[in-house]
Amino acid sequence: MDLINTVWAHLQSAEWPMIVLKVLLAAVAGGLVGAEREFHGRAAGLRTHMLVSVGAALTAMIGLYLTLTLNLGADATRIGAQVMSGVGFLGAGTILLKKSNSRITGLTTAAGLWATAAIGLSVGYGFYAGAFAAVLTVIFAFTLVSRMERFMNRKRQKMFVYLELDDVLAVQKTVQSLKEVFHSDEVYVTPPRSNAQGHVGIETLIRIPPKVSVEEKLQKLHALENVCFALQIN
Repeated sequence: MDLINTVWAHLQSAEWPMIVLKVLLAAVAGGLVGAEREFHGRAAGLRTHMLVSVGAALTAMIGLYLTLTLNLGADATRIGAQVMSGVGFLGAGTILLKKSNSRITGLTTAAGLWATAAIGLSVGYGFYAGAFAAVLTVIFAFTLVSRMERFMNRKRQKMFVYLELDDVLAVQKTVQSLKEVFHSDEVYVTPPRSNAQGHVGIETLIRIPPKVSVEEKLQKLHALENVCFALQIN
């Protein structure tokens, strides 16, 4: 108990031990979040999250130093606010578009980086309770909530398919049928893979009910008017 009281006294002081402890706390907090991303092989892993958290904490401490120690009359929160907008450029680097199935990946990691920056700022400003609660919440979102999402996605599976039509003028009608019958979205019109004159291709995502096989869905797609053939895109 005495050790806890001693550490807390250092955290509340305005001397250099508090600065060191804040940096270490920010590194640990960011590392806890980044460890999960590292385990799953994400682009932004342990080191990235630690650096974002430490950098954000230091930014917050700089704001406090300029305001409270140097008495420059500056807004202590202004420099920290730039972190939340600036980290968006770092997060954008983790968001990728897979051309094979037109799926966007990396959004969760980007959001985690943004949350880690907020955690670092919380530590830097001395809002330790908020930082601790945020670390637990983010880790919960990365682990248990992701399992819930996978379970929900199994209940509403999606499949990326390619359809080839024998009539360019039938595109609008076919797209309408896909949306009404197969609940498709992200419809793309592409050149025909068969290179047949007058043909046109369509790539789209469709939903597959749990008890319906991929083959059954492809057969139903092939049965649509003006559809020459349908296949799944990996």
